Amino acid sequence: MTSATDELTALTVAEAAARIGARKLSALELTEAYLARIERLNPTINAFVSVTAERALADARRATDEIARAGSRGPLHGIPLALKDLFETAGIRTTGGGKFFADHVPRADSTVARRLREAGSVLLGKLNTHEFAYGVTTDNPHFGTTRNPWDTSRIPGGSSGGSGAAVAASLAATTLGTDTGGSIRIPASLCGATGLKPTYGRVSKAGVFPLSFLFDHPGPIADSAEDAAIVLEAIAGYDPADATTVRTPVERYREGLVRGLKGLRVGVPRRYFYDRLDGEVAGAVETALGLLRTLGAEVRDVEVPSSEGAVLGLFGLILAEAQHIHADRLARRPQDFGKDVLAILSNPAPTTAAVVAALAEARQLTAAMRDALESVDALATPTTPVTAVKIGQETVRYGGAEEPAIFTMIRCTAPFNATHLPALSLPCGFTREGLPVGLQLVGRPFDESTILAAGHAYQQATDWHRRRPRL
Repeated sequence: MTSATDELTALTVAEAAARIGARKLSALELTEAYLARIERLNPTINAFVSVTAERALADARRATDEIARAGSRGPLHGIPLALKDLFETAGIRTTGGGKFFADHVPRADSTVARRLREAGSVLLGKLNTHEFAYGVTTDNPHFGTTRNPWDTSRIPGGSSGGSGAAVAASLAATTLGTDTGGSIRIPASLCGATGLKPTYGRVSKAGVFPLSFLFDHPGPIADSAEDAAIVLEAIAGYDPADATTVRTPVERYREGLVRGLKGLRVGVPRRYFYDRLDGEVAGAVETALGLLRTLGAEVRDVEVPSSEGAVLGLFGLILAEAQHIHADRLARRPQDFGKDVLAILSNPAPTTAAVVAALAEARQLTAAMRDALESVDALATPTTPVTAVKIGQETVRYGGAEEPAIFTMIRCTAPFNATHLPALSLPCGFTREGLPVGLQLVGRPFDESTILAAGHAYQQATDWHRRRPRL
């Protein structure tokens, strides 16, 4: 039997905002429903490492009063959300998923946390992450293992696993994650959520604990493309505190969703992205491509070089940056890292020649991807080549070969970190075991509006994103 709490927490951001704006639902009532659900389910899922109940209730009361006096100021006013524990929050512990920062309380908000607060949102708390965002499982040795709400014996993905699991379990209306090799889109795919990695430079990284200055991308995980558009509009834009942000106008992404799929040219890069896939993932993605055609898109194969070299190069570049970022901690307290992250950080540092070669490989792939996007409006690939694996499973066998799970999970996502292109993951089906499958749509630089509109049109015709695990 569905309770009133479950009904409220099943609302999308857009649906909840409409009710709040019409004064049929209060921010306080909605927040209390989320806090009750977190209290009941978080001990099992472990999505939250810090629940800020007092702050949430204060935010909600303020939003309720403001809306009663002057009406809603936007679709996030009074909406309860949560942040990956890499985003600094004034007066609230921010750990980065590491033991070193277990008691770190920032004095100021990260830029995106401040922008969400100014939009009137309600902060429910901070979400678990793979230690220092350096992994794909969110099996965190310091703050516990986050579990996939569809099957709690399986990973939610990572590194933003708490963010993906919180959305899937309806523990927050929307969340923020970060994506360096796939860390927004992998949890979205494995948890049946919608995840957007914006173009590099579209969203500020100021006040976000880094894994890689070159490839980190903050962005939303949500129930739908519409909700992702709402969040992106609030957090995007130039920030003088982050020199990598670009003075490109922030579009009205939600208004642009109406363009639909008719006439949209979708390219399918078969080489590399479709070479090695689990059979059920391949079937779900092909069915999704067929539906895109039915809905009016022109879907055709396009030629793009293999991304194998660029992905390996990206891994080396991230390692070089991470070793630099953690150099002092590695020298003084290596025992305080988790086993898996310490093993990665202890690899030989990439040589100067290897770094230069990796940057050249990324530039070449970027040129090829942009060239392909001259003839089509978006690219479509699987998000992950397999579905969620078991917690503790270190290798994956698929497509006739076995490899470390981290390389499997980033196979289809990392190329778009190397090329800095915007990418959206959408639920596009479930396996016989009931595990979600993700479809990835990739756009031109700073053209998030096209892939969000395509994703929205697809979701208007399907219900994969509306399905919820039984918890």
